[in-house]
Amino acid sequence: MRVGIGYDVHPLLPDRSLVLGGISISHSHGLDGHSDGDVLVHAMIDSVLGAAGLGDIGQHFPPSEQNKGLSSLALLEKTVALLQSNNWRITGLDATIVAERPTLSPFIPEMRRIIAKIVQLEFLEVNIKATTTDGLGVTGRGEGIAAHAIATIMKQETM
Repeated sequence: MRVGIGYDVHPLLPDRSLVLGGISISHSHGLDGHSDGDVLVHAMIDSVLGAAGLGDIGQHFPPSEQNKGLSSLALLEKTVALLQSNNWRITGLDATIVAERPTLSPFIPEMRRIIAKIVQLEFLEVNIKATTTDGLGVTGRGEGIAAHAIATIMKQETM
């Protein structure tokens, strides 16, 4: 078994859609980013890649025309395929979203369902939490949203 950690943060901008955990959330601002800016999924991707010793999200999905505006869930699907081609499988994901606004708890069950399906895990094997920084820092001032993630992976038996 191996463990990896991931972290991502993006600034919030007006007139952009807010996407977290593959869910579009109604909010006055959205996350800036080359893809859809989904910091939760980006942190999860980095945690999985780190656990497998396969670098980071920027190495595999650099800012390019090919990746511009791409759904982070599509990047997660490609990451799962990359892990499988290297004989790894994800056994668990745990993440925390750091945001002052909007309130995210109503969206977390659906985020978990979507991500669990993509990474081929059961609902309870993908955990997502949300917290604030009580007004402190970039996230506390509502200038951005961050996410931390931890992944566990196991080597698959080869035939």
